[in-house]
Amino acid sequence: MNYWPAQVANLSELQEPLNQLIAFLVAPGRKTAKAYYNSRGWVAHVITNPWGFTAPGEQASWGATTGGSAWLCEHLWTQYAYTRNRKFLAWAYPILKECALFYLDNIWEEPEHHWLVTGPSNSPENSFKLPDGRTAQVCMGPTIDMQQLRELFGNTARAAEILGVDDELRRELAQKRARLAPNQIAPDGRLQEWLQPYPEPEPHHRHVSPLYGLHPYDEITPTDTPELALATRKLLEGRGDEGTGWSLAWKINFWARLGDGDRAYKLLQMLLRPVSGSAMNYMGGGGSADNLFCFHPPFQIDGNFGGCAGIAEMLLQSHGDAMPVIQLLPALPAAWPTGSFRGLRTRGDIEVDLTWKDGRAVSATLKAFSAGPAMVVPPKGQTIASVNCQGHPVSIKPNANGTAGMQLKKGQTYEVRFNANK
Repeated sequence: MNYWPAQVANLSELQEPLNQLIAFLVAPGRKTAKAYYNSRGWVAHVITNPWGFTAPGEQASWGATTGGSAWLCEHLWTQYAYTRNRKFLAWAYPILKECALFYLDNIWEEPEHHWLVTGPSNSPENSFKLPDGRTAQVCMGPTIDMQQLRELFGNTARAAEILGVDDELRRELAQKRARLAPNQIAPDGRLQEWLQPYPEPEPHHRHVSPLYGLHPYDEITPTDTPELALATRKLLEGRGDEGTGWSLAWKINFWARLGDGDRAYKLLQMLLRPVSGSAMNYMGGGGSADNLFCFHPPFQIDGNFGGCAGIAEMLLQSHGDAMPVIQLLPALPAAWPTGSFRGLRTRGDIEVDLTWKDGRAVSATLKAFSAGPAMVVPPKGQTIASVNCQGHPVSIKPNANGTAGMQLKKGQTYEVRFNANK
């Protein structure tokens, strides 16, 4: 969470300490992969530190989660997606590759649907009830693992394609990725957290781990997967808005991805509410101290950075790879009727400025630092009126839904103006 704002807030260079930590974890992670799993590659569990601790630790209910290294590698690919820095990708690719090799050795065919699943693992840090009434945490193929592996396998294969290497591995990753257990909608209409629709001992648990596919991964979107997006909304409604500070930050980003700016703003206000008590409270109590440090409680900085990322997600989102989809004001709350932002960044190496008034975008500027196509999505209820580059009109390809495809040239700045209504 601490690095969620790094790319979208145009602070890519500040991710370098994390990149170096990830690279440092590879060597000890190989030892853990061999000692605990007799596997290739490297792995880091949820608990790690600058001294290279990569093994499972503390309680099995969360310390045995195997997806830590896949999650870390998300940041490596995201930096490339935002910067299009091929040299950086060449540096990061061996780390991605070895991470993927570990998971290729640790997915198993489950007997009912013959899906490939991880295991043993868990959905951090939640529990479920077995048919005999016992409470359990360790399971096979939790939804978050499947989402993270789809992301890792897809990103690693795409990186190999861009770099022109490892054709055989690319094919294996594509084949295995297609067999991973899919996102499922439970009988109650919510996105399912485990392979089976187990009852939960804590219906309002602060973690919403199966929504990793909504954020920070983007395999679930209201446009491309509306049924799954509705299922994530129902899961969020069931969990409720309360939570620890970092949990509130997660939920800000979730609601922003769902396009609900007012709900995201409500969570932002909850994250900023003054709190003074420091007693541990896992069910709620989130807010901010007088110095604006996020309360877990007690203090945890990830809520601050996660909340910052959530504000950016309310104003600008981008998804996809070869042709990024850029969404302008995707979750603007009514509380921000007029305003502007400057210098936010999107996938595809594009810097964006935007001004809005009375809840409507007035103009936007897109500065391309790399060449390539992009799909621009105007704010809800608006269409693109015109695009100009250095005073000359630019031909755009508008779609029926109001989006417009553009071919951007490196070093060029594009001025976009909007119609008020469709």
